[in-house]
Amino acid sequence: MKILIAEFAIGTGADRSLIPEGAAMLETLAQSFGSLGHEVYYPTAGTKIGSSGIPLKSSAESFRAVIEKAAKECAAGLLIAPDSLLSELNTLLEKYTVNLGCTPEAAACCADKLKCTALLEKAGIATPKIVTKSEPEKSYILKPRSGCGAEATYLVKDFEAKEGFIACEYLKGLHLSVSLIAGKNPLPLSVNRQFIEFTPQLSAKKGSKNNSKNYLENNVSSIKYNGSLTPFETPSREELFATALAAAKTLNCSGYVGVDIVLSERPYVVDVNPRPTASLFALSRVMKEEIGALLLQNRFGKLPASVKLEGEFRFSKDRLGEIFS
Repeated sequence: MKILIAEFAIGTGADRSLIPEGAAMLETLAQSFGSLGHEVYYPTAGTKIGSSGIPLKSSAESFRAVIEKAAKECAAGLLIAPDSLLSELNTLLEKYTVNLGCTPEAAACCADKLKCTALLEKAGIATPKIVTKSEPEKSYILKPRSGCGAEATYLVKDFEAKEGFIACEYLKGLHLSVSLIAGKNPLPLSVNRQFIEFTPQLSAKKGSKNNSKNYLENNVSSIKYNGSLTPFETPSREELFATALAAAKTLNCSGYVGVDIVLSERPYVVDVNPRPTASLFALSRVMKEEIGALLLQNRFGKLPASVKLEGEFRFSKDRLGEIFS
């Protein structure tokens, strides 16, 4: 079977900082499908992966055209792209072949954090409360209404309403994610520990002649995702699985999904990623089953009742930069 895997950073070369993470996911998937005897095609603006996948010359300008042409010749396809673009690209993919990922409608819903949160709350799934005004002695997460990962996300003490951004209450707890295959018979794969870095943002004090005297502006810290540990053993494993599966079902997700969760006194769903995530890189190194086989079984056959994980694997985004430079 010919399979198209299109990863946005690799296919466009638009953001060099995202290429190591994109290459890790792309190579993981290409190797898995390739080991099953399938031919894998992937658009690239220059970066080549180590597997036997077949590169298709691409660029930021031609990325969509390359997907369209390749999809016509492939039996199935899978896209990895920023949430704001995923719905549009999956619509294009579905015109010509079988989509192994989320539907355009589900991708669009997950991309809109305000709509996504409202649907989860309506279904009785705990999420951080969205707020419109800051209060003294409290902290908040300020993030784009449509974004992926910890992109342009900050921990703040106070904030002003800003178009395109939302603020929600900050919850203390363990930063985790659940990897799963969503569909008619969903399959939880692993609980992952996420390594989240909070970095204070410093700026020169206004009116100061000496710019070396810095201060913490509005008590702002940037938030950076820097890898994960898979699997993460916790007594809350089944509760986390149940929460993630409920979130994916509520949003009508399909294919590989990553559900970001803060485990406080209970699991709170922070984000639902309707596409492969970086945790896949670690998961593939401890899961006995092939992720490629699971994605195809989810669409064309029947998934197993469970998967087997052996050992654990930890990585950092910095390390990915060394491996996939």
